[in-house]
Amino acid sequence: MTDPTQPKPRRDFLIKSLVGAAGAASASLPLTGKAQAANGQPAAPAAAAEAPAGYEWLRPGEQAFVEALVNHMCPADQYTPNGVDMGLNIYFDRALAGNWGQGDRLYLQGPFRQGSANQGYQLAMTPAALFRAGTEGLADYCQATFKKPFDALPSEAREQLLKDLQAGKIALPNGVPAKPYFAQLLQMFYEAMFSDPIYGGNRDKMAWKMIGYPGVNTTNKLNIVKFKNKPYRTQPVGIADLS
Repeated sequence: MTDPTQPKPRRDFLIKSLVGAAGAASASLPLTGKAQAANGQPAAPAAAAEAPAGYEWLRPGEQAFVEALVNHMCPADQYTPNGVDMGLNIYFDRALAGNWGQGDRLYLQGPFRQGSANQGYQLAMTPAALFRAGTEGLADYCQATFKKPFDALPSEAREQLLKDLQAGKIALPNGVPAKPYFAQLLQMFYEAMFSDPIYGGNRDKMAWKMIGYPGVNTTNKLNIVKFKNKPYRTQPVGIADLS
């Protein structure tokens, strides 16, 4: 986490940490419409249907927490709007409500013992259960410490609280370990930011446009060869665009 009064370094961190994994061809924003045609580049895909708005699984208090969290971790700037306007909160809701969140492929028969750091996730909880219990514990901690919920805290307090969660310095009242809980929140944030918009986040492919990622375009390899040693900026394509 970085200084919340300086949103650009955080955004730069996201770009640097994920541009390689995303396979971005350019860090520039894509050309669109007539500009693409004039440069001989692929035309923009037809607009895809957006994921329906509204919550399916998150409770009201959890909704307020997630909205505050994604807005803090993705503040509005010249590159993108804030996290809620990008739909990151909707990704959290859909992921926790779905098969992954409900632990459909997670082994939960035990035995459950304290594992070492390199053994990965060892808790007897589904991702949704960890989120719910951790968020309840964090709400109780905020009330006892600050006399107000996370979403009502000033930015500086939120920042320090998240740093302390990440470092495992906070003991949540209900016994949920802070580090695994924060690790899940951070992983879900990354996924919400850069996953295909069909899953609720990355609305209008804003994050892909920010890093120059072309999406699931199967002809991307051929286009890269075609534009060798030339700028290659294309409108990103999502799953819904090809369905």
